[in-house]
Amino acid sequence: MFIYLDESGDLGFDFSKRKTTRKFIITILVCNSDAARKEFGKAVRRTLKNKLNRKKNKPRLITELKGTNTTLKIKQYFFRNIKSDDWAIYALALNKSRVEAPLRTKTGKKKLYNFLSRFLLEKLPLSNTEQNVEMVVDRSKNRKETRDFNQYLFNQVEALLPLNTAFDISHLSSVESTPLQAVDLFCWGIFRKYERDDRAWYDVFQDRIRFETEYLQ
Repeated sequence: MFIYLDESGDLGFDFSKRKTTRKFIITILVCNSDAARKEFGKAVRRTLKNKLNRKKNKPRLITELKGTNTTLKIKQYFFRNIKSDDWAIYALALNKSRVEAPLRTKTGKKKLYNFLSRFLLEKLPLSNTEQNVEMVVDRSKNRKETRDFNQYLFNQVEALLPLNTAFDISHLSSVESTPLQAVDLFCWGIFRKYERDDRAWYDVFQDRIRFETEYLQ
């Protein structure tokens, strides 16, 4: 099992600032087989080649798909190129206005992020998996934050796994891991649904969502 985790929005709580988001989204893409994982790599590379890097002599080569600056038509093209059905999406939308004061501090926000990640991981069918679990997270944390995140999830998730099932966490850039680009696209669509009531992209992949909740609704 391959798990890819990404987020959209921010964990800022000064709502007087224009760029502070009302919601914070965590999304997990689960590939139940290596074939499914490879399909996302193919879909990402094909979309980059055929839709974003078609013109010769471009001044800059685009190396990754991003939800924020990819058009709906390109997202739809990417989705059509995913041939496997052996994958699913899990998502959580945090209603930030109801987060208590202790969790709005610098330390509190780290604990909140780790807890929400664990909460969502617990919704996956981990107890039924017959294969090792590899989790990839978009690299954005410093060394201490990465160590704390990994240790927290190891302690919580390993108890959910069958005996002799290994659990590994990697922190990579989206250029290094094409499925991270895919989960970024899905996460952005879920964010747009909750933040802007924009379902255009969300409705394309909605049927692939196995779990979705608004936390602290």
